Amino acid sequence: MKEHQQNHIFDSFPFIIDGGLATQLESSGFNLNNNLWSAKLLLENPDAIVDAHLAYLNAGAKCIISASYQASIQGFIDLGLTLAEAESTIKSSVELARKAVDKYMQINPTHVKPIVAASIGPYGAFLADGSEYTGDYQISDHQLCQFHQRRLHLLASTSADILACETIPNEQEALILSDLIAAQTKPAWMSFSCSDEKHISGGSLIKDAAKKLQSNQNIIAIGINCTSPQFIESLIQELKRVTTKHIVVYPNSGECFHADTKTWHGTADPIECAVAAKSWANNGADIIGGCCRMGPAHIKAIVKNLLK
Repeated sequence: MKEHQQNHIFDSFPFIIDGGLATQLESSGFNLNNNLWSAKLLLENPDAIVDAHLAYLNAGAKCIISASYQASIQGFIDLGLTLAEAESTIKSSVELARKAVDKYMQINPTHVKPIVAASIGPYGAFLADGSEYTGDYQISDHQLCQFHQRRLHLLASTSADILACETIPNEQEALILSDLIAAQTKPAWMSFSCSDEKHISGGSLIKDAAKKLQSNQNIIAIGINCTSPQFIESLIQELKRVTTKHIVVYPNSGECFHADTKTWHGTADPIECAVAAKSWANNGADIIGGCCRMGPAHIKAIVKNLLK
């Protein structure tokens, strides 16, 4: 038995999480081309976020991830909010996810209650320049810690079941987040953005980065997100070599994002993703979902293929 199963966060495996929140919001007609991305709707249209979460719950997801990935205290202050307002807005992302879960349970009272993960995106998401895919920040450990510390503390103080540190591109950021996670009590997962079959985006081997997280008892899963599906099987094998923790994977659809134009090119069919998800589970992934360009149809197909 894995040492972290005592946390009882996940009721069964494979455990299906949601897909890209921004993907669903954009498909509903919202323009998210700004530095706050989907987090801008925390201010402009919070009900739209609830509806997007519900779409994934109705598709079969057992975990939804809050709209706080690109939310930052400084980002909201730059819009004119006070410090207190910025902090309250970030915490509201979890409250909206809870609202979606409550609505879902009213309609499906016999279902197992889905869990809420509080998203903690990388420093590169705040920069909004695509550097979460390179890890090239040119920033000190102290500055990076300062950026993450208050937001992580805020989200850890909410009713979220787990923290989701996601799209982490380099070891520096992973280790700083690991220290912050260890200093509080809420469980967390850490997922990396990766550039190929063995390396995270900043150039380190994923097995080396994961090995350094193994001793953190509050990190109960390690994995990959916002990465091309073609690399996932190999990356799972790399992780299995060094960790006994749960393995979480939620890749992109396979389309390519062009940071200069903020557009996607290529196509990916939900059925193809569902077939691929079966292989991820067979190779050792415990927690499976989707990231950019993976919508409710993808999650529904994954649920049908994995849980049939």
